[in-house]
Amino acid sequence: MNDTFLSAKWENLIMANYAVEAAVLTPYLPKGVELDYYNDKAYVSLVGFMFKETSLFNIPIPFFGTFEEINLRFYVKRKEGARVKRGVVFINETVPFKAVAWLANKLYKEHYITIPTKNSIDIAGTRQVKYEWKIDNHWNHLKVDAALDTEKMKRGSMEEFIFEHYYGYTKINPLVSQEYQINHPRWLINKVLNSSVHCNFKAMYGDAFAGLNEARPDSVFIAEGSPVTVKWKRTSF
Repeated sequence: MNDTFLSAKWENLIMANYAVEAAVLTPYLPKGVELDYYNDKAYVSLVGFMFKETSLFNIPIPFFGTFEEINLRFYVKRKEGARVKRGVVFINETVPFKAVAWLANKLYKEHYITIPTKNSIDIAGTRQVKYEWKIDNHWNHLKVDAALDTEKMKRGSMEEFIFEHYYGYTKINPLVSQEYQINHPRWLINKVLNSSVHCNFKAMYGDAFAGLNEARPDSVFIAEGSPVTVKWKRTSF
């Protein structure tokens, strides 16, 4: 079996980042990993991006290969001796196709749901990217207007902390966790000129995140993205 389960292009990744109390995230924390902090703060990120040219085991998916995904994730690390693996845990992932959600939930016990989504991307004078999703008959959005010029992330920066995680962790049950590896080059970022976030966190993610409904994000970033691969192998621990 091919070692690469999924290959795709991830493009125009918007991350709206909110500092939250660690206690909010503890119920979602897989066994064997711990919260990762930036400047002593735990963060969740509301993420929007384009999935393009999706293939499974190198077989293109003709009808479901391009779509927008919205997710809420937080940051963790797993220690193996002297090695520290930095990764993410997804609280929820939203896509427009039931087949995509079913496959991810069936194979990997992920937390996908299916609701209407749409996008608007205009790269002319600036990089204008908007993702929308419908919950409780209302459209929510994540929108950025950014410079066209790209720049490298600085070492030790908040951008690096948010974007540079190459492992995913899933809570299978209270006693079992799974680790998988994500491969992509270090992304280039664009300077955000303006941003807008409207999200009913309570309706999307539950009462624990209701306090974010009226909160302003601590930061909003956008990266151009790149081809990405996800390994088939998952390590249980």
